[in-house]
Amino acid sequence: MAAHSHSNEHNEANVLHPHISPTSMYLKVAGALFGLTILTVVAHQFHHAMGAFAPIVAFGIAAVKATLVLLYFMHLKDDNNMNRVIFASGFFFLIVLLFFSVVDLVTRVHEISPL
Repeated sequence: MAAHSHSNEHNEANVLHPHISPTSMYLKVAGALFGLTILTVVAHQFHHAMGAFAPIVAFGIAAVKATLVLLYFMHLKDDNNMNRVIFASGFFFLIVLLFFSVVDLVTRVHEISPL
């Protein structure tokens, strides 16, 4: 019986257990997300004053919000490194896509329509 009990303990350790977080943590993160959403609206009101920095501010706020969602609501904070690498590679390839899109737009020859 003792060997069987030890075997069950070993199997239970290999079972994937969901990470349980306190409700207060979710409420704090949700509050931060609501606050950042309000900040996004306020920043939009001043987008003319910010000029070229307006998109940078908007993307910065969005990046912080996405990071909070990924870390806390998708539990990447408590996940293994392989899942973090997979998520990071997705963002890396998004940046590569945007980079080549910008290069394509900047290097186009502007044609004047004969019409």
